[in-house]
Amino acid sequence: MAENDASPIAQALAEARAHIARGLAVMRREGPNQAQFWFMALLIGIAAGFAALGFRLGISWIQTAVYGTDDVRLASFAKTLPWWWVLTIPILGGLVVGLILDRFTPDARVRAVADVIQGAALNDGRVEKRAGLASALASLITLSTGGSSGREGPVVHLAAVISSWVSNRINASGVTGRDLLGCAVAAAVSASFNAPIAGAIFALEVVLRHFAVHAFAPIAIASVAGTVINRMEFGGVTEFTLTRAGDLAFYAELPAFLILGIVSGLAAVALMRAVFLADDFGNLVQSRTGMPRWLRPTLAGAILGAIAIPFPHIIGVGYETTSSALTGGLLLREAVVFAIVKAFAVAVTLGGRMGGGMFSPALVLGSLTGLSFGLIATAIVPEMSGSPTLYALAGMGAVAAAVLGAPISTTLIVFELTGDWQTGLAVMTAVSLSTALASRLVDRSFFLTQIERRGIRLAAGPQAYLLSTVRVTRAMRSKDAERAAPEERCWELIEEGTFIGDTRTLEAAMPLFDRTGADYLPVIRVKGEGEAPELLGALFHVDALRAYNRALAETAAEEHS
Repeated sequence: MAENDASPIAQALAEARAHIARGLAVMRREGPNQAQFWFMALLIGIAAGFAALGFRLGISWIQTAVYGTDDVRLASFAKTLPWWWVLTIPILGGLVVGLILDRFTPDARVRAVADVIQGAALNDGRVEKRAGLASALASLITLSTGGSSGREGPVVHLAAVISSWVSNRINASGVTGRDLLGCAVAAAVSASFNAPIAGAIFALEVVLRHFAVHAFAPIAIASVAGTVINRMEFGGVTEFTLTRAGDLAFYAELPAFLILGIVSGLAAVALMRAVFLADDFGNLVQSRTGMPRWLRPTLAGAILGAIAIPFPHIIGVGYETTSSALTGGLLLREAVVFAIVKAFAVAVTLGGRMGGGMFSPALVLGSLTGLSFGLIATAIVPEMSGSPTLYALAGMGAVAAAVLGAPISTTLIVFELTGDWQTGLAVMTAVSLSTALASRLVDRSFFLTQIERRGIRLAAGPQAYLLSTVRVTRAMRSKDAERAAPEERCWELIEEGTFIGDTRTLEAAMPLFDRTGADYLPVIRVKGEGEAPELLGALFHVDALRAYNRALAETAAEEHS
């Protein structure tokens, strides 16, 4: 009897599994329809939101375990700890980070926002999963044990790992994969900072680098989902609480905010170049001494621990220091010294390959820069000036916007972090000048400059990097194809040294066409040492140009759909 009762249930479950399997097969073959895609956007938003929330709570839990308090009061509380404890924690944290990265990443480097941008542009919205998970764990330990960086970079890449897994499961096309990536990033940023509007704009402005209409709705859905996850835990409160709304003597004071924008742009460039200089110095020391890769974060942790003894404000995300600047709780000398020391600590953390993001450090440095400027400006012309804290708020947005290369989303994030919508004119004025200046002194932003340093030209736009996305084997004519290149002539060209390998892209082929003036290039596959290469076919110049034009057209269609 029981067996007869169970059989209809078992049959229903089997039919449901079969329907799901058929649906997944259709989705993998034809791609998701709009309703399916929006549902996936919601699920990815929820998953990315929980990942960001778990990351944030994990930092707080570990910080409380090792320091005795979390980031809200960490700078003040660390002053009461024994000096040897403040020194030892970052060293141990750096050691664990080094071992993780050495074991689970090919280059012992933490993945962050730059890798997500690169994945969106060059890898159909996919990122490395194994290295990404290891990077998230390493950054979690870094931020919990004295590292001076931010949490947005790790959570953005962690969210990208989730969307990459989904994209691979449904065999998503490039457009779908990038849109799912945008959904994950928007949810992660929203959940991390309780900033739904800025989270959606950040995904479009920074990661996808376009504002296509077709991507906005699912990204907005995911961003709202991530925000709901945050508010389930923290409520609707803003990250920072201002003592009072800033008062702006509008027309008379705006020139001061223009000057603040220039100062903030220079501060942002100094921060970015300090990080790159520290990274280059670390590479030089590592190559010349032959020290193991895991030792580099350990040494960086030792330096950070030594700095944290007299300057505990460098530890972690820097919530308490930013709050003090926004509420005017620091003197001019303190603000200047704290800004310089913080920038140095950020360079040590990221140059030492310890992990973390750049957004939170930019907020700290920006608030300190803005407060320093405001204290000076209001002292010079007190009768025409508002509060110095207003300058701290504008400086916070200006430096962060210049670092991220994202004036729109950063302005919105500043508003949503503080809840102060009355000072938008001052913030926008400073942000516009700082971004315009910094983008001319670096390759548009910190992230794009990172990618440029790897030899990938994303900052110049699709026309510069699309050639690197097309393998020569995709555009070539095989040996037995109609109108194939004469095989005898191909071998003659190979003997002359005019050929290209099958693993290369059009980025390598086009200069070769220009240099040789050839109509086609033999495509070869190199075998073992001493063996003759295998001729696969030939890449014709006209076919390479067609492939490039097709890639440009597809990119334009995606960005304007």
